[in-house]
Amino acid sequence: MQVSLTKTIPVLDRYLIQQLILPFLFGIGAFSSIGLSVGAVFELVREVAESGLPVTIALKVFFLRMPEFIVLAFPMSTLLATLMTYSRLSSDSEIIALRSVGVSVYRLMIPALVMSFLVTGMTFALNELLVPAANYEASTTLKRALEGEKPPFRQKNILYTDYDDVKQPNGEKREVLVRLFYAEQFNGEEMRGLTVIDRTRANISQIISAESATWNPQLNKWDFYNGISYIIAPDASYNNVVRFEHKVLNLPKAPLKLTQRSRDYGEMNIAQSLEYLERIQKTSDDDKLRELKVRIQQKVSFPFVCLMFGIVGATLGTKPQQTGQATSFGISILIIFGYYLLAFITGAMGQVGIFSPFMAAWIPNFLGFGIGGWLLFRSAN
Repeated sequence: MQVSLTKTIPVLDRYLIQQLILPFLFGIGAFSSIGLSVGAVFELVREVAESGLPVTIALKVFFLRMPEFIVLAFPMSTLLATLMTYSRLSSDSEIIALRSVGVSVYRLMIPALVMSFLVTGMTFALNELLVPAANYEASTTLKRALEGEKPPFRQKNILYTDYDDVKQPNGEKREVLVRLFYAEQFNGEEMRGLTVIDRTRANISQIISAESATWNPQLNKWDFYNGISYIIAPDASYNNVVRFEHKVLNLPKAPLKLTQRSRDYGEMNIAQSLEYLERIQKTSDDDKLRELKVRIQQKVSFPFVCLMFGIVGATLGTKPQQTGQATSFGISILIIFGYYLLAFITGAMGQVGIFSPFMAAWIPNFLGFGIGGWLLFRSAN
């Protein structure tokens, strides 16, 4: 005999969840509308008026940008929903009545925590699967409309350098250049005017100059055409010079990836960000690497803001008070402003090296969880 889901959920939990849903949806609509207006609509209207951007393209970009602002509204909506719901229960003396019959504050927190966990999971999933792809498509669509049809890849001067730790004669390991790849032009399928310096083999360097080259996906190797290969001995003499019409080389695919239009931080998910970090690890300065590491940690920490806001909002709401919806909304705005101001400061401190990337991204969350736990303990006792 099957039992319906609603009958398996306690009446108290069903009641609190129903009370939480409406203000949560209201928060998503309110906060995402504000974000879209400030972050997308004003810019698109200006482009339509000043640059002649077609209205159809502007609408397409608008809808593509919408997921980003909806996800950004999730933590704020969670805070607003929990604070408004539990404040109303407190002002109507419902919490006092529930506690008088033995329902603890910790028990009252369960529906808020469940909702916060669900929103945290939704935030993480959308940030990984939908938002980066939609932002990339929006950016590409807007650029094509404003700048004309340009290929989504770099067309000339592709330079890739590869470094590795090489053991020196004295036994010390030192980071040195082991491979350099340069191509003058790229048409989307074929690179032309190539020069490759390969120092991966001990005591032997190889210089390859070729007219063209293409990537062979079946072999995961490069096909070089019409070139010359120079083998240089340790004494800098030419050991072997070979002309070739076709030569297969086992070189990394990384130079081809450099031709792709680089994505902004908001256009990459965590996996893409880690791949990009690995690709530029040896070729970028410390400041750029540190900034990217901070951004990656912020991508990981952001969904947990929903859980933290849920705890803080519900705990503040359970305090005995006479708080209306307008007051709850105002308190939510103050908490949100304070949190994001702190997150901005710690993120900036992480980018200049004062904090580690992990601490720069997680300090606001740790502080929020600490405050929420302390308030919950005080409220329960």
